[in-house]
Amino acid sequence: MTQAFRIIGMVLLCLAIGYLGSKITVESVQTWYPTLEKPSFNPPNWLFAPVWTTLYIIMGIAAGIVWNKITLDKDSVKRGMTFFFSQLGLNLLWSYLFFGLKNPLLGLFDIILLWLFIYETMAQFNKVSKTATYLFIPYMLWVSFATILNASIWWLNR
Repeated sequence: MTQAFRIIGMVLLCLAIGYLGSKITVESVQTWYPTLEKPSFNPPNWLFAPVWTTLYIIMGIAAGIVWNKITLDKDSVKRGMTFFFSQLGLNLLWSYLFFGLKNPLLGLFDIILLWLFIYETMAQFNKVSKTATYLFIPYMLWVSFATILNASIWWLNR
C-alpha cells in the first residue's frame, strides 16, 4: 500500500467522521444552540465547518504518515493509531453528547477526555514522525479552545 493511499484513506475516514458529527449537530445548531447563553468569545457559527474540515484533513494526513511507517516500527505505529482511532471516536461522541443529547456537561466530560487522548496520540505519533506530531498541533489548540468554550456554555446555562 502506498503512502498516498494511506493518507487519502485516513483523510476520507476523518471527513466521514466529521460528516456524521455534522448530521448529529445540524438540527440542534438551528433550534437549541441559538437559545443558549454563550460567552463573548463564541465564534460565529459559519466558522466551525471550515475549521473542522481543515482539521479533519490535517488529522488524516498525520495518521496516514504514521500508518505508512508500519514496517519501520510496528509497535509504536499500532499504539499511535489506537490512540488516534480512540480520539476520533471521542470526537464524534462529543457531537452526540453536546448537540444530540443537548447536554453541555456530558460534552464537557467527553471533550476533556478527548483532549487527553489527543495529547497521548501526539506523544505516540512523536515516536514515529515529528511531522505527524506537528500536524496535530492546530487540532490540539482548537480542542483546547473548544474545551474552554464548552465549559463556559455549560457554566452560563447551568
